Amino acid sequence: MATSAYFPKNTRQNGHHRARLSISNALPVYASSSSTAVQEKYATRAQQYPWFIRVSLRIPGLPRPRIRIYFINPRRLHHFATTRFGRKRGSLFLYPPTLVHRREDLQRIWHWELASGHYPSRQRVPEQLRLKNVPENPALPPRRTTGSTQAQGHYATETKGTGSKRIYLDIQSSPENVAYPPRPVPGSVADLDIVMDHCDFSEKKFVRDCLEVLRVGAGLDNGKRVRRGRMDDWKYIYIEQPDNMTTHVARGLDEDVPVYADSLITPPADDGSPDSGLTKKWGAEWEPSPIQLPPPIKYTPASLAPARCDEEHPRIFHMFWTGTFTDKPYLAILSFLFTQNTGMHIVGEYPADAVCRPQFWLWINPGPAASVPNPDAVHDMYAQLKSNPWASPFLHPRFKDIIHFKMWNTTEQLDGVPELKDEWRSRDLFNSGGDVFSVPSQLKESLTTFTENATAKPTQSKVDELVNRTGSKSLSSYDRLSVILSDMARFILCHRFGGIYLDADTIFLRDWEELWGWKGAFAYRWSRLEKYNTAVLHLNKNSALGKFLFRTALKNNMDFHPMTVSQYTKEAYLEGLLMRLPDALFDSAWLITEDHQHMRPPQPFLTAFEQFFDTPSTDSAAPQALGFEGFYRGAFSYHFHNSWWKPFDPARNWPDLGPRFSEGERIARRLSRASSAAKQRHAQGIRYADSAPAGDDDDDEDTVEDDRRDLDWATVLKRIFESYVRGERPNMYGEMLRW
Repeated sequence: MATSAYFPKNTRQNGHHRARLSISNALPVYASSSSTAVQEKYATRAQQYPWFIRVSLRIPGLPRPRIRIYFINPRRLHHFATTRFGRKRGSLFLYPPTLVHRREDLQRIWHWELASGHYPSRQRVPEQLRLKNVPENPALPPRRTTGSTQAQGHYATETKGTGSKRIYLDIQSSPENVAYPPRPVPGSVADLDIVMDHCDFSEKKFVRDCLEVLRVGAGLDNGKRVRRGRMDDWKYIYIEQPDNMTTHVARGLDEDVPVYADSLITPPADDGSPDSGLTKKWGAEWEPSPIQLPPPIKYTPASLAPARCDEEHPRIFHMFWTGTFTDKPYLAILSFLFTQNTGMHIVGEYPADAVCRPQFWLWINPGPAASVPNPDAVHDMYAQLKSNPWASPFLHPRFKDIIHFKMWNTTEQLDGVPELKDEWRSRDLFNSGGDVFSVPSQLKESLTTFTENATAKPTQSKVDELVNRTGSKSLSSYDRLSVILSDMARFILCHRFGGIYLDADTIFLRDWEELWGWKGAFAYRWSRLEKYNTAVLHLNKNSALGKFLFRTALKNNMDFHPMTVSQYTKEAYLEGLLMRLPDALFDSAWLITEDHQHMRPPQPFLTAFEQFFDTPSTDSAAPQALGFEGFYRGAFSYHFHNSWWKPFDPARNWPDLGPRFSEGERIARRLSRASSAAKQRHAQGIRYADSAPAGDDDDDEDTVEDDRRDLDWATVLKRIFESYVRGERPNMYGEMLRW
């Protein structure tokens, strides 16, 4: 499992859950119910810290006992301040600076990303960078009005568009063919500046309105459009016309030289310090300058060759998983098949001129986060996947080109990042927001000296129980180390291989074609706070931004917590290069769970994350009546924030994929029934075995009376995705899966 997480608190009396502020964590924490898995990245310990610390002083020459003096506990004050106000910059005592790059290298990073087409945005460049000249931007079209290419003020804050013209699309289903929305136009791009105009919480935009613009602009309101009048302001999807590109796009990009020249680097300020206004990390040296960067990537419009898979910008979805494969990654993969343009409706070989197929890479950490895999780990992983009814269907040859199981090896992955390989062994690997989780010294030694032939494993008796956890099986046994490891893994995977990382508690809700076309890096907003949540992360392969992030994290003890990453980019004025998208796009319920926008909520109205699994009876008619089309329509995905131990479908807690996968279903049915019987006996106080033998009722025909009357959102979505694989219905775009 890998995700962002939070802690539960209070429950409303009317069946809805009200988010209440908690001071039990170093991050802003909001409520759910006692059954939620919503907790921050690591379990809290704040309640263990007293408000005051007692110090005994002895006065020389006096026979009296020591004098007791009380001081406020800075650690408790730290937790209280951050839960009340978030992690705010400006408190030097609590949040020391993290910056290790000089201004001229920050300028070089901006120029590299701009020249590579990784900033297709009209947003201003921070003046604090002190760019001397207006840089060229091949991902933006030229401005309609011609003006000077020099900075209008003291320093440049704009970029000069040298790219192709943008044609904004009016996407609708054609008459008599409106049962399903059309697939996105190959090579189309989502203008995220326009999305920000309609969705930015900082500008008091509502999630409900944002989702309407997203679905109308993408044609997802097929056959149900009720809006009338011109909708030009809601058009946010465009294609580029390469014929209109200027000669500036290719200049300097085909040569083995960087496009930034010394003439673009700002000379020292009047006070003789080129880094005035920057605050360096205490006790750290500046990174060697100039920063060593490869030649920029030649920018190619997505519409130029939509069928060709771009090696520099591969369409790979990464997920990270620890522990036994369960219904959580199972549903994530099903939603991927149901929504993405994988070509499963095409019989035979996939056409060479078809759209570039996205791939799903599930990275599996086979043991605890702080363990070393044995030499047979890959073989053992596939053996376990084959025998696991939730995983085995995806080993079918039909999925071999789009679904890949990958073995995660921490040592191999860290050594594969040039910015880390020579120094990571001297850092703490489990650092989250400044809280370091230590592992036994003998385990760390075995991890840092691992070779392919290593076979030694620490004995269970010598390793702390926290280190031994593999996945979260309950709220009280939350696997903190795997979550912290995943904070780092997402940056490594995107930097090494390219693509987009998503937490495993994510469900795809629409095709991501238009997001692949946007070449810039992005994550999304941490609810009401202007911080990142990296539950969705797009980071370009071997980018200058990635190099900055790894070198900065290395100098800050390998801290990849999203709050800390937010501090890295803010202090370096690089936030624009890692765009912070509204959480409505990927996490539409988050603001509601924190008591925002209750007066105009989106559909569905989930006031706590666990209501996805336990929909209140007052609202439980909606899932069956509305189905997939009524679940945050317009959003790209949904993040249900953990609840790893809660089944999607309690009444049918097994993969229901039809006769082709009946053997796995039979095994899962037997295990589910044994588990249910065990829980029932336990509730009745009867002693029972851990597992029950299979009975003759394994093949009994299901009856509707055995099902639950009220079906939750999680159950309905699972059953819809499964019916697509069984061949009983098409996917969300009207395409049948052909075997």
